[in-house]
Amino acid sequence: MDNKFAFIVHPIDLSDMYRKFPFLKKMPPVFTENLVKILPPIKVSNIVGVESDYNSTEGYFVGCTLTSEQIVKLPQNFVYKKIIKAGKLAEKLGAKIVGLGAMTSVVGDAGITIAKNLNIPVTTGNSYTVASALEGTEKAANIMGYDFKNCEVTVVGATGSIGSLISRVLAGKVRNLNLVGRNEEKLESLARRIYDETKNNVKIYCDLHKCINKSDVIVSVSAAVDQIIQPEFLKPGAVICDVARPRDVSKQVQEKRNDVLVIEGGLIEVPGDVNFNFNFGFPPKTAYACMAETMILALEEKFESFTLGRDLTYEQLEEISQLAKKHGFKLAGFRSFERAVTDEQIEKIKENAKINLLNYEKKVVRV
Repeated sequence: MDNKFAFIVHPIDLSDMYRKFPFLKKMPPVFTENLVKILPPIKVSNIVGVESDYNSTEGYFVGCTLTSEQIVKLPQNFVYKKIIKAGKLAEKLGAKIVGLGAMTSVVGDAGITIAKNLNIPVTTGNSYTVASALEGTEKAANIMGYDFKNCEVTVVGATGSIGSLISRVLAGKVRNLNLVGRNEEKLESLARRIYDETKNNVKIYCDLHKCINKSDVIVSVSAAVDQIIQPEFLKPGAVICDVARPRDVSKQVQEKRNDVLVIEGGLIEVPGDVNFNFNFGFPPKTAYACMAETMILALEEKFESFTLGRDLTYEQLEEISQLAKKHGFKLAGFRSFERAVTDEQIEKIKENAKINLLNYEKKVVRV
């Protein structure tokens, strides 16, 4: 098969290493952290059975042995070299295109340097991640009873490559849009661009606490290492689409808030009798949208660096959406914290939100 693909994954934290190598639990964490830094890339698994009405493909998960925290904190050139080595392994395995997973897609210049140092094209998968996140968020909001265009929507991590395109698209769909980011200058620049494109005067915040408690819908795509959305911040009935990996939404939201709906962004049903030969916590035949983008490009035999850098375009979004539809990729059912969300659970969330919302609104007014 001459249209193979590869997708680079990495341990989110040391617990992923402990699952793969249980004996490391007996070692001090600092030992494991140092070991991870020097380990070479590894072939994690073969991916087989990806098949559409037009073509079929197979590929590999390739492991880059750095945790999310290490990717953020270690010198950039060191991280680049580790990712490039993983890409070189993908080349040796016969891949014609390689996708960058999780934090490997956002480090530095978002794939551009990686692509320059490989002999095969590279994609971050961010175009299809945006498309699926937008589709899933609007669908979830409608199910929760919102008139989407009248929602107060907040994008956390708005100035990143994914966040900026999500913000630009949402600005044409909703009247009330808040952009949250760490850099006020970048936020102002994005807000000006959005106004030029849509005539929508969006609001900008460097502190998410100043807007998140009034938000009906939140799309979170930050590159933060820590979980930044906590249960006390959220309005009853809020819909949160968490696209970030590692996740932005604290596990405590699930444990303490039975009146908000948290969904994982970018979860896709892959066509064919797919076997990933690797358990990353999803039901059979489902994958992140960034993974799916790499598969779509392989099926289409579109061997070019498709999504790179931080300035994603509407044209990329439209093209990957059309190719996904052509090859039978579609949004999977909602999931939250590695578990499927049932219709019954959503109805219960809506009931709880109605009960709690009145008291919450009184509290917000007093504050």
